[in-house]
Amino acid sequence: MKILIIGAGGREHAIGKKLVDSPLVETVYCAPGNPGMKKDDIQPVAIAETDHDALISFAKEQCVSWTFVGPEVPLLNGIVDDFIAADLKIFGPTKRAALIEGSKSFAKQLMKECQIPTAESQTFNDYEMAIAYINEKGAPIVVKADGLAAGKGVVVAMTIEEAIQAAKDMLKSHRFGESGNQIVVEEFLAGEEFSLLAFVRGTEVYPMVISQDHKRAYDLDKGPNTGGMGAYSPVPQISQKMVDEAIETILKPAAQGMVEQDRSFTGILYAGLIATVDGPKVIEFNARFGDPETQVVLPRLVNDFAQVIDDLLENRSIELEWSQDEFHVGVVVAAEGYPATYETEMSLPDFSDESHVQVYYAGVAEKEGCLVGNGGRIYLVEAKAKTLEQAQKMIYEVLERKDTTETFYRHDIGNKALEVVEGKSLTKR
Repeated sequence: MKILIIGAGGREHAIGKKLVDSPLVETVYCAPGNPGMKKDDIQPVAIAETDHDALISFAKEQCVSWTFVGPEVPLLNGIVDDFIAADLKIFGPTKRAALIEGSKSFAKQLMKECQIPTAESQTFNDYEMAIAYINEKGAPIVVKADGLAAGKGVVVAMTIEEAIQAAKDMLKSHRFGESGNQIVVEEFLAGEEFSLLAFVRGTEVYPMVISQDHKRAYDLDKGPNTGGMGAYSPVPQISQKMVDEAIETILKPAAQGMVEQDRSFTGILYAGLIATVDGPKVIEFNARFGDPETQVVLPRLVNDFAQVIDDLLENRSIELEWSQDEFHVGVVVAAEGYPATYETEMSLPDFSDESHVQVYYAGVAEKEGCLVGNGGRIYLVEAKAKTLEQAQKMIYEVLERKDTTETFYRHDIGNKALEVVEGKSLTKR
């Protein structure tokens, strides 16, 4: 098979590597991809993910067996609909189904109708009404841009002043453009967060193993929200009972509800959840693989990934198998200043001599034959080991050996699990 991936980041690099590893796959293309992917035999294609016509032409010219959509923007732009209209196979939700990520207010309404547990909330496009609600409810409270904001449109406000400023940034200063013209203000939920993803085909739900993402920029969950600074899997402090409850009360009702609304969902359904004293509750839904969760979840898939997607596209049943005897940890290295204004074109270290870690590239470019920084999140270093502490140690020892000038990374990815399960922490920096 020849496979086309749409996207350019670390998530798409991880998807591509898993497909390259399949004996069923001859060639993996990624449009636009990034030059770091070439290290894993993924072929970047210089076509923008928004250029549907050019992507369709390429898929036809290269006799691509099927296409896999990585990011949310092309999904919400209707790329799946366009490929289907061109009689091409593609894995991902239609534009109507992708709205579960594209509009937080739509997702909240779906959850209300399907009785899916989530935080109490209200939606506003009027600034004064939003402020009155924030003052009424008090802090801590959460303010979210309704539309897409690259993982940065959520403010967990610990004070009323902070919440009011977030609402002002979105509704009056238009910090997130049209995505912030409407906001969702919801109650703060206390508990451990975790990510539960599933392959979905209509009402069929095939859950993946869970992971935990780290959204804040700096150690000890300090600093602004980012697109994700690292992740690990499994998450031992979240019980299997909690996961099973989430599958039954969240994933399955969501898939059923989408079918009933004539928005049948085929693709990757991502549930960002929180384990509360009352059981799992939804923080957000996404219509695709998470980043950086993909980089620690997909390596645990024992099945041939290409076969899984092919079976889903051909309406065959699947049975997933996951590795259970090792921990996977991924640490993101980001440009200084991220998620605000950041540096670019810094030289990047060579990892070719570090065979015990996998590097997934994201914000990189090629200059005189070498990789340089070209984005906020530049690359992720992933390792697996029998224990979480061993996997952490492998990554941080590698990073300490490298020149990471003009970049930064968190030193505590996975520490929550160590603190909860083993009562200790690897680092305190």
